Amino acid sequence: MVTLTIDGRAVTVPESTTILEAARSIHIDIPTLCYLKGINEIGACRICMVEVEGQPRLVPACDNVVNEGMVVRTNSPRVREARRVNLRLLLSQHDTKCTKCTRSGNCKLQQLTNDYNLLGEHYIDDLRNAPPDFSNPVVRIENRCVKCMRCIQICDKVQTMGIWDLMGTGSHTTVGVARTRTLGESDCTFCGQCITHCPVGGLQEHDDTGKVFDALADPERITVVQMAPAVRSAWAEYFHLDPKYATAERMVTALKTMGFDFVFDTNFAADLTIMEEGSEFIERFTHRNKYHWPMFTSCCPGWAVRQEPVPLLHRQPVHCQEPPADVRCGGQELLRRPAERGSQEAVCGIHHALHRQKGGGGAAHHAKCRG
Repeated sequence: MVTLTIDGRAVTVPESTTILEAARSIHIDIPTLCYLKGINEIGACRICMVEVEGQPRLVPACDNVVNEGMVVRTNSPRVREARRVNLRLLLSQHDTKCTKCTRSGNCKLQQLTNDYNLLGEHYIDDLRNAPPDFSNPVVRIENRCVKCMRCIQICDKVQTMGIWDLMGTGSHTTVGVARTRTLGESDCTFCGQCITHCPVGGLQEHDDTGKVFDALADPERITVVQMAPAVRSAWAEYFHLDPKYATAERMVTALKTMGFDFVFDTNFAADLTIMEEGSEFIERFTHRNKYHWPMFTSCCPGWAVRQEPVPLLHRQPVHCQEPPADVRCGGQELLRRPAERGSQEAVCGIHHALHRQKGGGGAAHHAKCRG
């Protein structure tokens, strides 16, 4: 165990504990921007700088471990001014039109800017002429990126996809798709973890909300919404509701009130998928010499994306589609029958994960099928 003093308070922590974790253990807040425990502890943003007695320079708290007898100051005038300077440098290459950003009100950089009273103009703007690409479900807006590298680390260490990487050097350093590819050409499954862990609005979802409301307003369009188990389970959290109150029935009622004609649940297709996969497994197992092994399967919408780029597994996955595609195809086929819906001319299905289907592409968050 190591005993040190932080802001005049003694604390004892295990060896190899960082200054940041030691401070948090006694409820002393040190601001961070790039830090992700166990994933991104590299001190890239320099917002967590602290003053250590006996050292001439400030040190980042997230990647410096404690020593016996260490005396740390986390909120001295020198520390606060250093954080303000570092924030100004970040803001000089950051698009500060916050009202246009999807993270406004839930942005770590915006919060730090307010906390350190950095309102108004900051240095000379050095923004790049890099228009965002809206052709994929994940949209990267370069002038909002703060080079914290959280997206790189979460993709490498947790998702193990290695999609993002650092590009350029010095003041021209930026984050881009690894091996100089475009996002559409990469192996990205659009899981959204990079968006979730981006502390600013550098990465965001492709928003098709306007297209959904246009479809709802069209009296000649049959609108169908499909909800996945994850959405049905998590919508209560977004609206700060008790999970016991936020039932699937209330969610369906809300969607119907918005104007959707039909609401489908992915669970039904998931059951069908399990039955189909079970039948196929029995067929393969009882005729082992006719098939390649092992047998791979998944209910994830990204499954269809990942099958083709892997030559070794090309002939080994099961043949059924992922449940969202089953619901979409089956539901549209049903609703396009004249006996079911008269002479309606179009069916518009809405689902959060229908980007790439087997046998073809599709819009980022919606799929259309005309009868």
